Amino acid sequence: MSTFWSIWVSVIVLGTVFGCWWLLWATRKSQPTDSETDRTMGHSFDGIEEYDNPLPKWWFYLFIATCVFALGYLALYPGLGNWKGLLGWTSHNQWQAEVAAAEEKYGEIYAQFGQTPVPQLAENGDAMKIGQRLFANNCAVCHGSAARGQVGFPNLTDDDWLHGGTPEAILTTLHNGRIANMPAKGVMPNMTNEQVDQVVNYVLSFSGRAKDAEAAKAGKQIFAQACSACHGPNAKGNNAIGAPNLTDNTWLYGSTYDWIKETVMNGRQNQMPAQEGRLSDDQIQILAAYVYSLSN
Repeated sequence: MSTFWSIWVSVIVLGTVFGCWWLLWATRKSQPTDSETDRTMGHSFDGIEEYDNPLPKWWFYLFIATCVFALGYLALYPGLGNWKGLLGWTSHNQWQAEVAAAEEKYGEIYAQFGQTPVPQLAENGDAMKIGQRLFANNCAVCHGSAARGQVGFPNLTDDDWLHGGTPEAILTTLHNGRIANMPAKGVMPNMTNEQVDQVVNYVLSFSGRAKDAEAAKAGKQIFAQACSACHGPNAKGNNAIGAPNLTDNTWLYGSTYDWIKETVMNGRQNQMPAQEGRLSDDQIQILAAYVYSLSN
C-alpha cells in the first residue's frame, strides 16, 4: 500500500474511534444532570412520556472500554495502513503455523500410506476416505465434488485422459501441474473464415454430425495442415502434449458446431496448478490413488 493510502486509512480508522469517544463525551457533558430524575423531554404520545435521563453509567463506561480496546487492538495488530502491529501478526504466519501443527498431527497418518503403490492404495478403504477429503479440499473447486468436471475442467471418472491415466501420469500431473495451450487456428494463423468452417465440419464428421459434407471433405486438408501436428493425422490426440482425441464423445469445451468453431477461432488456454509445495509427497500419493480409483 502506498504511503498516501496508508495515511488515508489510518486517519479514517483513528478518526472513527476518537469520533465515537468525542460523541460520548459531548453527549455526557450536554446532559443537565448526572443522575436519574423525573424530568421529561416535554412531549408525549398516547399518554406515554419520555424521561430525560443520562445513559446508565455501566453502559457509558462500556462504550469507553470499547474505544480503549479498539486502540489497544490497533496497536497490537495490523489495521492502520502499513502498520504491522507490535506483535507482528499476519494471516500468512498464522496459516503457516496451523499447517505446521496439522502436519505434525497428521503426518504419521499420511506417512503410513505414502510408500504404497497407487493401484494397491486405491483398494485401501481408509486411504480412500483420506483421499476423498484431500480431493474435496484441493480439487473439487474445478473438477466438481463428484469429479465429473465441467466446461474447461476434465471429467476424472471416465477413461479419457488428456495426459494419460496411469498411476505415473497422474502422479506427474499432481506434482508438476499441467499447462494447456491450443493456438488460435492451430499452426495456420492465416486460416480464413471459410477454412474454419471447413475444418469444423471435418471434425464434426468424425461423429457423423457434419452440417456440410462438401465443407467437411475440404476440411480434411486444412486439418492436416493446421491441426494434425498436435492431434495426429487420424485426430486421435496425443497424451504426451495433452492434445485431446477428437473422434470420441468426450469434449472439454463442448462438441457443438459453435463450441468447436470458437475453439478453432480463438484457441484455448488452461492450467492445472502443481500440488507439489502445497501438499506433501505422502498426501499427493494418496490423492493420486483416489483419482486413479475414480476410473478404475
